[in-house]
Amino acid sequence: MGWEFELLEALQNIHNPWLDQAMIVITSLADHGILWLILGLLFLIFSKTRHLGLSLLLSVFLGYVTGNGILKNLIARKRPCWIKSEISLLIPIPRDYSFPSGHTLVSFEGAFSIWKYNQKWGIAALIAASLIGCSRLYLFVHFPTDVLAGIALAMVNVWAGDKIAVWIETNFQRVMKGYNKK
Repeated sequence: MGWEFELLEALQNIHNPWLDQAMIVITSLADHGILWLILGLLFLIFSKTRHLGLSLLLSVFLGYVTGNGILKNLIARKRPCWIKSEISLLIPIPRDYSFPSGHTLVSFEGAFSIWKYNQKWGIAALIAASLIGCSRLYLFVHFPTDVLAGIALAMVNVWAGDKIAVWIETNFQRVMKGYNKK
């Protein structure tokens, strides 16, 4: 963890009131996945973006199960703020384990899902997700490898979420065709 603490401590040296407030706001966008859940639901409403909405929401669900439900508890990695408690935090001390970063995971699930559908929208989503991941380091609540693991797991969950969405849509259409014949 040597290089990881070095990076986190270097980030502590760039704190200033404006950046502190910006990082608090940025990180809060992914609290409980709220930004990405709202976007997923909005996409689900419109027929043109319905597949994107379903895929995004399924990816987020998979991330909650795999990242927050399984990996965090299985690996049980302490957060940097638990290990070096002398660092003052700008946000409440998180109670769950560190690996992988849930904020990063949900943000990149949303961003990668959007990128697959529309690269123009995806650029904005990837910038937002990247800022959220960086905020977790700035705020001293995750190690860099927690954030990197969140990004990697997001790729897998987006792939799986998209496959499940296609399966659901295909089978729903089959059921509806059979229902309409009656």
